[in-house]
Amino acid sequence: MRIEAPSSAGKESAVRLPCACANLRRAARLATQMYDEALRPSGLRSTQFTLLQALNIASSISQKQLGELLGLDSTTLTRTLARLRRKGWVRSQPGADRRELQIRLSASGQREFRRVLPFWTSVQKRLRRALGAHWNAVIDAAVRIAEVGSQP
Repeated sequence: MRIEAPSSAGKESAVRLPCACANLRRAARLATQMYDEALRPSGLRSTQFTLLQALNIASSISQKQLGELLGLDSTTLTRTLARLRRKGWVRSQPGADRRELQIRLSASGQREFRRVLPFWTSVQKRLRRALGAHWNAVIDAAVRIAEVGSQP
């Protein structure tokens, strides 16, 4: 196994690891740190904002569908949703199948989403600028990896 050393061109460069999982997890951790730092003044973490964002787009979705959409296990999703419910930002009601729970943003959740959106937009623009022409390729690759990862 050969690990490529960072370049010495004066720019910090991440080591290219031979494992896709290791590279993706590192990138995800560092991107999460960037988003959490930008969102810090809002009082939300990126995990919470992601749920607000998904629910803003979906309007009403089952908890199971939301977990599948975001690639979250049931325990993590339930814990994060509980925090948002306590704040009054998320409402749930039984679905057509009584075993299913439909989740949606409350009016205060929609207001909270709009309040925090500028913090998210600032880091989104910063990352987009940093990636330049690679932005769409990175997003497309991440979506494709999610598709492959969700297949049995």
